Amino acid sequence: MNPSTERKLWMYEKMIEIREYEETMARVYMEGKLPPHIQKGLAFDIGSGPVPGEMHLAAGQEPVAVGVCAHLHDDDTVVGSHRPHHFAIAKGVPLNPMTAEMFGKDTGLGRGKGGHMHLFDPAHKFSCSGIIGASMPPACGAALAAKKRGKDWVAVAFFGEGATNQGAFHESMNLAALWKLPVLFVCEDNKYAISVEKSESTSVAWNADRAAAYGMPGVLVDQNDALAVYEAAGVAIARARRGEGPTLIEVKTDRYLGHFQGDPETYRPKGEAAELRKNDPIPRLAEHLRRAGLLDDAADQALRQRVNARIAEAYEYGRSSPYPKPEDALLHVFC
Repeated sequence: MNPSTERKLWMYEKMIEIREYEETMARVYMEGKLPPHIQKGLAFDIGSGPVPGEMHLAAGQEPVAVGVCAHLHDDDTVVGSHRPHHFAIAKGVPLNPMTAEMFGKDTGLGRGKGGHMHLFDPAHKFSCSGIIGASMPPACGAALAAKKRGKDWVAVAFFGEGATNQGAFHESMNLAALWKLPVLFVCEDNKYAISVEKSESTSVAWNADRAAAYGMPGVLVDQNDALAVYEAAGVAIARARRGEGPTLIEVKTDRYLGHFQGDPETYRPKGEAAELRKNDPIPRLAEHLRRAGLLDDAADQALRQRVNARIAEAYEYGRSSPYPKPEDALLHVFC
């Protein structure tokens, strides 16, 4: 399944946008969280600075998001994980309210009450959760709704390899296969479940092999490559739209940053992240486009300028937007 020129250029631009967004957030997030700006005796203050709370970034994992979302329509649903920005950007969630949400501002997607792990955008049919494995049951629900309404819509659940040992993974796989739901399960295998290597937590080498137990296709994409993900996702999504049921795709991807910002990463071998960056999927896709005559220096520069302008606008919007009023604390709360 070969993507069109338009789709290839879209994937390239979105990958750059995701990378620039994440690396900008990595810098902004650390503002005011380190000595001497925090309480004496602390090495790191997670609640200080303009972006409070935890922060999980996806630099390096861009191919998974763009390779899948390049096939999606507006009516398709995406449910992300606690590391959600690349999925949100690839699904079309606007940068300004998404960024404002992370800054805790009233103009955010959740009026500043959700933060970066709880982005919710019904207009773009996107949501995520900080609970490991929590993407899969809601994706099954969205797929069931589409099936009952007679639509060819699909739902996608993104999750990390650590989530495959949660009960929700097995329950969702079983139900989706039993009811032939139009859902795609996409496992991002970045080797680490927080700090635990997959080889120390999971009894099989590849989670894609687990699909056979539920009577659905299991596909392994063993390279961090947008075009390879696009090909695998295209087959699975077309299958789901035809009413033939779910597919599990596992992508071997790379996490360049820590599990969270501020992570000392003592569990990683020295120099591992730098070594992974030598196989950066963005320059690889750029080289493919150049060889095909689809990209030159001028077009690349113009593309990057557009991306940088969008990101600068989003972060300025996040910084300058107002905080929620104290009296609004009990509004928009479900209990």
